[in-house]
Amino acid sequence: MLVMIGATLEGKKELLGFQVGVRESAQSWRELLIDLKARGLTIAPELAAADGALGFWKALGEVFPGTRHQRC
Repeated sequence: MLVMIGATLEGKKELLGFQVGVRESAQSWRELLIDLKARGLTIAPELAAADGALGFWKALGEVFPGTRHQRC
């Protein structure tokens, strides 16, 4: 299960999207990120925080190339 959570400027966390993915592959993350764009995420996130899942970072760079990375 891939889960995308966002935070507002006030610090409130919100569920942005989720889907069943194939072992956190770049393709699975890419599909989720593209779905977020299709549902109205028109401004790229300023920062993305995630674990060391290489598939996520690859997909993020393709879909939102200007987003800064932070590993947690």
